[in-house]
Amino acid sequence: MRGKAKSPLKVVPRNALIGAIGGFTAIALLAFLSNLTTSIWIMAPFGATCVLAFGLWDAPLSQPRNIIGGHFISTLVGLLCFHLFGQSSWVLAAAVGLAIGLMMLSKTTHPPAGADPLVVILSGSSWSFLFEPVLIGSVLIVMVALIINNLDKKRMYPTFWI
Repeated sequence: MRGKAKSPLKVVPRNALIGAIGGFTAIALLAFLSNLTTSIWIMAPFGATCVLAFGLWDAPLSQPRNIIGGHFISTLVGLLCFHLFGQSSWVLAAAVGLAIGLMMLSKTTHPPAGADPLVVILSGSSWSFLFEPVLIGSVLIVMVALIINNLDKKRMYPTFWI
């Protein structure tokens, strides 16, 4: 249980600044939409998605396919489990496990999306939650990531689409 190596993470102030600007911009846009409309466009997993999209933009789990697909699949699983089986503890556990398995099988693994079934089930979400905020919100985060990450010539986002 003892690690022998030092952290491989490097401190690059420019990357930290770009990450902060990207996260701010994406969440500010979602908050603006929440204030402009009657919908709530922000959910906690989106904050974690921003960490990946802007802080670890080149990681496989941070790519558009993973962000959008992972959130969509996990939310769909959560909604199906909730509407078929209710809110019990075993439903929460089954939904998260099933979401992880399906994300892995579809190559859309996105760790923040693992929380989506919990959000859906515990809040008693309706089917519209799949599209608003999840699908549209994840697409907006990806769009901001495409713009912000590619402003820096040292970054290339995405590293893959499919």
